[in-house]
Amino acid sequence: MTSTAAQSRLDGLDFARFIAFVGMVLVNFRLVVSGDAPTDPHFLDGLITLMEGRAAATFVVLAGIGLGLAQLRTSLNTITVITLKRAAFLFLLGLLNLLVFDADILHYYAVFFLFGALLLPLRNAGLVLAIVLLNCLSVLLLFILDYDKGWNWSDYSYSDFWTLEGFVRHLFFNGWHPVIPWLSYLLFGVLLSRYDLAKQKTQCLLMLLGGIAVLEAEVASALLQPELAEIDPELALLATTEALPPMPLYMLTGLGSASFVIGLCLLLSRYMSRVSLLDRNLLAWFTPAGRQTLTLYLAHIFIGMAVLEELGYIGNESVVVAFSAAVLFCLFAMLYACIWGRYFKRGPLEALMRRLTG
Repeated sequence: MTSTAAQSRLDGLDFARFIAFVGMVLVNFRLVVSGDAPTDPHFLDGLITLMEGRAAATFVVLAGIGLGLAQLRTSLNTITVITLKRAAFLFLLGLLNLLVFDADILHYYAVFFLFGALLLPLRNAGLVLAIVLLNCLSVLLLFILDYDKGWNWSDYSYSDFWTLEGFVRHLFFNGWHPVIPWLSYLLFGVLLSRYDLAKQKTQCLLMLLGGIAVLEAEVASALLQPELAEIDPELALLATTEALPPMPLYMLTGLGSASFVIGLCLLLSRYMSRVSLLDRNLLAWFTPAGRQTLTLYLAHIFIGMAVLEELGYIGNESVVVAFSAAVLFCLFAMLYACIWGRYFKRGPLEALMRRLTG
């Protein structure tokens, strides 16, 4: 693989963003719609469970790719200043979103971008070292600090979130997407941006290595967890591939899943762009939504979840209801994005962010 120069927009990355967005909507709608309701049919519940933490991880890796590609198109100082401004914008937006949705990811994004901008000058070896250190630190913190502190796991509430200590703990250690080790995903995306993602060979390699990483992590987890549980049940957490707590094998499945999805979407985009559906090529039905994921992310909370609450579909519905609502919302999101994209280059919030931050 050769290092890429200033690279034009890869529509397959927008397609991957849309796929990651769909996964996040499925996970979040299941969280608020189903709650502790029966999970029949089990295959749907299992499908959504597979996406927990992995769809969001793909989103963060894609953000890292975008940050890395931006650096290739402009000076380091310029992209650093712009990224820091956008981090501030996303942090404020995330705080507002937290008032209605506890599992907000935007304020995490802001901190990922903050550190990402500062670590952009690192060479590939430095990025890899930072990823390894973040995951080692994550394990170390699990032994030093109380991971359950602040959490009420019965309803996923966090008692002292709006205190300084609770906010910092939730942000960096035991929240939904803690900076340690989730920053690894952004740095991995920056690393990927330095390879020629437009090459079919690179895309196939991403799929192959990503698939192997997921398989190895799941097999290792299945073998190690029973052995560690015999020593101490809490030690079994070290070998989990679940998103909470985010241990190294989970992080590996997240990196592998993201690599596989990104490689697959880039590869499929080659062929989808040649297939016509109604008045546009097939790929063009998906990419407008992939370019408006900030707008659509907040829309699935403030519009999608609000409608579900108004209809009384919150808290105790089946996974079928959650799945159907998520799919329906994503279809409406695609249609809206295609119509909006005919008249405007960017989504509403994307345009606002660009106007305020450069």
